[in-house]
Amino acid sequence: MRLLGNIIWIVFGGWMIALEYIIGGIALCLTVVGIPFGIQCFKLAILGFAPFGQEVRPGSAVGGCLFLPLNIIWIIFGGFWLFLTHLFWGILFSITIIGLPFGMQHFKLAGLAFAPFGRAI
Repeated sequence: MRLLGNIIWIVFGGWMIALEYIIGGIALCLTVVGIPFGIQCFKLAILGFAPFGQEVRPGSAVGGCLFLPLNIIWIIFGGFWLFLTHLFWGILFSITIIGLPFGMQHFKLAGLAFAPFGRAI
């Protein structure tokens, strides 16, 4: 079921989500200051490409004191808008029973897009 869900997800737009996060990650990694944020974009790209069968869990405690300030910077400079976008699509997909699994994946992406630091896939 995971394979079928991921194939349908990729065909109907998952590849665009992943591509946008990859392009954003590359752009952020071009600067030294943006590297941690670019790595988080790559994490979102992995989940955006194949979300079925993946789960978001708390990450390691390494760098734990920096998670909060980095998440705050992330939220201020775009994380909030990414969260709202995935929330919108999650609600839209959840209107129909057929779209419900895809809506749930957007809700999963919304949670990670809001505060990605300190979480692992």
